[in-house]
Amino acid sequence: MSREGYTGFSRGEARTRTARSLSFENVGALGKLAKLPWGFILLIAALALTGVAMLYSSAHTNPGESNLWYLQLTRFGMSFVLMLVLALLPLSLWRTLAIPAYAFTIVLLILVEVMGVSGGGAQRWLQIGPVAVQPSEFAKLATTMALAWYYDRVITPTSGRILIHIGALVIMLIPAALIFKQPDFGTTLALVASGCVVIFLAGLSLRVILFGVIAGIAAVPGIYFVLADYQRERVDTFLAQMSGESTNALGESYQIEQGLIAIGGGGFNGKGWLQGIQSQQDYVPEQHTDFILTVIGEEFGFLGTTTLLLGFAVILGWAFYSASQSQSWFGRLASAGAAATVAFYIVFNVGMVIGLLPVVGMPLPLISYGGTAMLTTMACFGLILAAHMHRDEKLSSTGPI
Repeated sequence: MSREGYTGFSRGEARTRTARSLSFENVGALGKLAKLPWGFILLIAALALTGVAMLYSSAHTNPGESNLWYLQLTRFGMSFVLMLVLALLPLSLWRTLAIPAYAFTIVLLILVEVMGVSGGGAQRWLQIGPVAVQPSEFAKLATTMALAWYYDRVITPTSGRILIHIGALVIMLIPAALIFKQPDFGTTLALVASGCVVIFLAGLSLRVILFGVIAGIAAVPGIYFVLADYQRERVDTFLAQMSGESTNALGESYQIEQGLIAIGGGGFNGKGWLQGIQSQQDYVPEQHTDFILTVIGEEFGFLGTTTLLLGFAVILGWAFYSASQSQSWFGRLASAGAAATVAFYIVFNVGMVIGLLPVVGMPLPLISYGGTAMLTTMACFGLILAAHMHRDEKLSSTGPI
């Protein structure tokens, strides 16, 4: 087979790619910034600023929370700069940092068990001076990077893939088990889901996928009995609502029912910014974090909520397409895993708010209040942008390109 047939593109295309790569290496930082996909970046900024506006609406009448919008804006500004810096890093550096980042995250998760800060029935945070961080958020991206590094290193055209996937499962399940023990079932689900996307893209056969689905369904009863009491109550409430049974309006179902009232009250156009009854009178618990979508639904209605979700769809569609264009095995898997992390959080959060999934404590990326979640989301976008900017960078000869 000729070299042209092996590489998958013609000599003319190869010269174009080489020239583009060399011209990219010769420009300075400002030139590299100019080459970033600013339509994608500005859409991210628009969604984040929408979240700031919603935080102002949901908390401005509460003296204890009136500055949340300002804190979120500050965090977004710092995270935005971080995203741009990360976008300029070559994929070779991302790959070099993958295992140290994964190991550091495992250490942080262990420290949470030893000296973590408790809140809301769970021990999920580390207090570092005046700042509380949630290492489980960092674990999602770190695990994705570690899985991409692993497959980039071990997959060859003649490798025994089944055994290789077992190694990937170990990499994924170590942080998942530590997070599940906190307990944080929602983040565990998100980490496992995005990790499975990476494993699937690495070449998992349909037969193995089917076996995994059956095994997962069979394990559901066992998982239920190891959940914390409040988590089982949430699942029971969800199942009762799905079956049409009556629930305790002042118990676990209160949050869901008030959220649905807020969203339904918004109608098609919504009641207008700062005009929502449920949001302004603080009827919906945690409406500035996990249930921020209820504020959007009430104040901007079906039209505003749909526009928001379409914005997310455009971002994720571009991210997955960009991942498919990467010429490196690491870049393709890592950026797809980062996009899947954001995607699953959106799906879980929306499903939870509208009652299609149990309440599991899932923030809505870019919208919900939270410093660690914002930092992790923007770091995911930084990795996606880095894979796009360096999509012609071939890190190794292993793995199908």
